[in-house]
Amino acid sequence: MSAIDDLAAELSKLPGIGRKTALRLTYHLLKQPPEQSRRLASSLASLVERIRRCSVCSNLTEEDPCPICADRRRDKAVLCVVEESADIGAIERAGEYRGVYHVLGGRLSPLDGVGPEDLTVSELLGRVEGSAVQEVILATNPSLEGEATALYVQRQLAGKVPVITRIARGLPVGGDLEYADGVTIAQALSARRAM
Repeated sequence: MSAIDDLAAELSKLPGIGRKTALRLTYHLLKQPPEQSRRLASSLASLVERIRRCSVCSNLTEEDPCPICADRRRDKAVLCVVEESADIGAIERAGEYRGVYHVLGGRLSPLDGVGPEDLTVSELLGRVEGSAVQEVILATNPSLEGEATALYVQRQLAGKVPVITRIARGLPVGGDLEYADGVTIAQALSARRAM
């Protein structure tokens, strides 16, 4: 196998990258100055060496504990459970949430061989037992697997935390009703609030 095929094979293992896109990226890199490819390779090597999981919340970080867990201004009584570290960034960009997080490291997916033992549920349970956590917000994705994961986590937390909530779902700002699917409209209607 040639070096081109080797790189294309590795790139095609990334989510959303098929064989054709992997080859296109490989040839793009070959057209760039060699120093640019070396910087990319150096960045990838640095990523693997410097990034680890936070020992408190399982977020990806260079520091342990991560900056969110170490921030004394965060409300430790409110814990938001997310599937992946990238979800934290999305919530933080909204600028409204001031609690702490717990990263599950994925979602239940029996078809993909992902069960409860593959997630950080036991770490979450250990974290809330005997702690000051008053509310756990389940912020998994609104997919079938995300809903199953939220239900499983909720059952595991039952009786261990005073309040367990689920993020609301519905229509995005700027969205048109005529283009929304039936499930989204149903969820938006059930999560309606007084004005």
